[in-house]
Amino acid sequence: MKIHTVLVTLFVSAVFLFGCTTPQTVTISGHVVDEHGPVSGAVVRYQTTEYYAVTDAEGLFHLEVPVFEDGTYNLTGWAQGYFCVGPVEASGGDEDVEIHLHAHTDVDNKDYAWLPSEYHPGQGEDQGCAACHSREGTELDFSLPVDEWRLDAHSQSASNPRFLTMYNGTDISGNKSPDTRYGYSRDYGSFPLRPDLSAPYYGPGYKLDFTATAGNCASCHTPASAVDDAYGVDPNTLSGVAAEGVPCDFCHKVWDVILDPATGKPFPNMPGVLSFEFRRPPEGHQFFAGPFDDVAPGEDTFSPIQTQSQYCAPCHFGVFWDTVIYDSFGEWLESPYSDPDTGQTCQDCHMPHLGVTHFARPDQGGLERAPTTIFSHQMPGALDKELLRNGLTMETSARREGDAIVVQVDITNDNTGHHIPTDSPLRHLILLVAATSEDGKLLTQMDGPKLPEWAGTGDPAQGYYAGLPGEVYAKVLEELWTEVSPSGAYWNPTRIISDNRIAAFETATSTYTFSAPDSGNAHIEVTLLFRRAFIELIDWKGWDAPDIEMASQEIVVE
Repeated sequence: MKIHTVLVTLFVSAVFLFGCTTPQTVTISGHVVDEHGPVSGAVVRYQTTEYYAVTDAEGLFHLEVPVFEDGTYNLTGWAQGYFCVGPVEASGGDEDVEIHLHAHTDVDNKDYAWLPSEYHPGQGEDQGCAACHSREGTELDFSLPVDEWRLDAHSQSASNPRFLTMYNGTDISGNKSPDTRYGYSRDYGSFPLRPDLSAPYYGPGYKLDFTATAGNCASCHTPASAVDDAYGVDPNTLSGVAAEGVPCDFCHKVWDVILDPATGKPFPNMPGVLSFEFRRPPEGHQFFAGPFDDVAPGEDTFSPIQTQSQYCAPCHFGVFWDTVIYDSFGEWLESPYSDPDTGQTCQDCHMPHLGVTHFARPDQGGLERAPTTIFSHQMPGALDKELLRNGLTMETSARREGDAIVVQVDITNDNTGHHIPTDSPLRHLILLVAATSEDGKLLTQMDGPKLPEWAGTGDPAQGYYAGLPGEVYAKVLEELWTEVSPSGAYWNPTRIISDNRIAAFETATSTYTFSAPDSGNAHIEVTLLFRRAFIELIDWKGWDAPDIEMASQEIVVE
């Protein structure tokens, strides 16, 4: 790996001490100042490396770096409230290096025009992020952030057919369900009625229930359009940067996240963009916040929130009508994964290091860095088969007890920092347990859970599993007025009637008893599936959403 080459270069000058190889080092000293004088607490870094020093109360730093043949070091400086500056060239042993910091804006300019993520005619940054952060048109053999973002669900959040058909109340062909019908009660006024399924119906939709409003869906799905109008943006009307889903520029203008100090979560009435604090720059300037304190030259700065799970909270915690719907951040927060010493952040799993050594094109000034410092922007999630399959462990045991076969299935969430499944209440796991004789005949289930009607009534070969031996793991919502359940129309008042999803480090156990075959062995087949939505809803909408097999096991019982 290239990091090994870098380390060998850094430590080529070494002496042997007590039988160990110890690199020679040299110290570089100096001051960090701004227009008013010394700056304390500033980070001075040998650019792209792990070698840094922090200034004292007088702005003085002493940076110890390894000795190598060239003897020249590019230093950068950064402090809270300032841009990263540099590089400042220094030599080993220098004692009078001076680094000048420049403060960045402390206000948010609402007149700022978002930069496109994709290529765009213009100069400099106006060309779009892809001009420097995509390998397209080059001979590079590794991906860059925009290449990865294009493959990520965040880049498609504005155009996702499941989102749009649920918002509009249509199927993927544009057929629309009738608007919601209402009844009237003298005590309560008007109230919604169940849909008439005897007429053509293409599933629920926000715009069927609330025809005169836009809702707050845009606050997460199209945030660049909703920053200044969280409840007034119809996702159907967008173009340009606003239609890029969650664009690069949006994420790198986030300065902080607003959380309720009592819970550590966003306030329930502040979804998505309402819980972000931005630093959109004044005209003629730029501002990019990221996870490095040495990206210089340029109007870039370091923001610690970029590498913390709290950064994800505004769009991964959502409360509707006092019912918590989305809560992957809250589930992480309440799990051992949130322990700052032993846990893991959202970024650790969903922005993993892939061995890439650059986040910008070398011909555009991109510097080589240790691959353990560069986060992937592909952000694997609910469609990533490898991520799903690595998230849990399934163990199956089976035994004969007299004239019965007893099967036990244990599913342990041993590698996921939140519940499985999480966020959208449409998602669920389906556990199928089948027992057959040697000649392939199904054995009669004597005891144990069976799959509910909403798992699909019909041909099991087509994914309709109602009544079969097994279990579902889901958060099931019921609409308060219509009593439709399970429901994905959480924009209406709902209540949670059951939630047996598997929390971090918990094990879900289910047991099934079948009549033993008259002769020969029994064959047990256990399959765990991830399903993106209730099959009836998939059929109404016409979604292409095949089940994903997360685990399978077979056992022969003699």
